[in-house]
Amino acid sequence: MTPEQLAALRQDYAQRGLRRAELDADPIRQFQKWLDEAQQQQLLEPNAMILATVDEHGQPWTRTVLLKAVDEDGFTFFTNYESAKGRNLLREPRCSLTFLWTALERQVHVMGHAAPTSRPESEAYFASRPLGSQLGAWASQQSTVLADRAELERGYEAAKAQHGEINIPCPPNWGGYRIAPHTLEFWQGRRSRLHDRLRYQRQGTLWNIDRLSP
Repeated sequence: MTPEQLAALRQDYAQRGLRRAELDADPIRQFQKWLDEAQQQQLLEPNAMILATVDEHGQPWTRTVLLKAVDEDGFTFFTNYESAKGRNLLREPRCSLTFLWTALERQVHVMGHAAPTSRPESEAYFASRPLGSQLGAWASQQSTVLADRAELERGYEAAKAQHGEINIPCPPNWGGYRIAPHTLEFWQGRRSRLHDRLRYQRQGTLWNIDRLSP
């Protein structure tokens, strides 16, 4: 697409605003409210979030993962610990998340520190996954180079032959990361690019809220 065509994609957001008085004092409760609204609108995978990490060379990486739990302790997703993101977070736990709900003209940005979930927690979630996803976790050596698609499919069939189709154990290199946030920003699109940006920052056990210029 040409620069002119890309510029023509511009949208002027006008659905609603966001006032500080409307915000919950707790950003996790505020996030859960927005996530519930995204789900009620039947958006495709409203729990999808962009995870940003940094590797050993200082190179930022981004990818989309799925939020599987959120509570006062933070935002949890599951992965192969030997994947690129798993290795990045083990070495450098500082990371960020972005949730984008375009249909609602909203974003949420989260900054915090990641830590692995407990083994019992990882195993409990793994047991809840569909059979195909369980076998896929055994078959995929995530982020490694494959000769071709057939190699991956052979790994899947080998995992099925080894583990069967019931009571499949959680791989030792598979589990969760929980991001404990210290900063959250709620972004609501507005006309003329005068967007609403409200930022929570942790101050001890409390949260300070500031409005930011768009």
